[in-house]
Amino acid sequence: MLGVDASPEVLGGAGGRQTASVSDDHGTVVTLRDGAPVRLRPIRPDDEKRLLALAERLSPRTVYQRFFSVRRLRPEDARALVDVDYRERMAIVAEVDAEETTELIGVARYAPSGEPFTVEIALVVEDRWQGLGLGSILLDEILRAAAARGIHRFTADVLTENRRMLRLLSGHTVITNHTTSDGVTTLVFHPKESGELHA
Repeated sequence: MLGVDASPEVLGGAGGRQTASVSDDHGTVVTLRDGAPVRLRPIRPDDEKRLLALAERLSPRTVYQRFFSVRRLRPEDARALVDVDYRERMAIVAEVDAEETTELIGVARYAPSGEPFTVEIALVVEDRWQGLGLGSILLDEILRAAAARGIHRFTADVLTENRRMLRLLSGHTVITNHTTSDGVTTLVFHPKESGELHA
């Protein structure tokens, strides 16, 4: 389920982002449109508590956009979400320094979809960090991470009312198929070539 909040804050280009991509556990630092530095890196098993904390800070609307439910993330859910093999299952987190710790403020991931050679993408950004280009950055990074692992075909479920999210996807990918049922649009897509982005 792809559920970055449908509000305008989530959309737009990557602003002042750097072009370096996440390639190892140390990740890279990107700059958001307001000048804030954000570190991107692969998710780790010790992110479980940070992921739960992120989920608790999400607004009910953002939770619903991401999970199609108002139910909050449970510890066992977080444990499963940090358990990735970095190939068939991958997640990239965005984190910032907060006093004496770090906070996760966004996550993009892919996982097997049940269809051959296809993975499902999911994405969420904390409400107060929306509107700064982070959703676009995370989407680009997870697509790039998948491509580096030989994965080029994706699917996502998006609430049909979430027109802004659908436009974000169409700006970053080539949609090859879409179906709608019970208020959910299922998309099949592949990344655009770099010269086609935001065309």
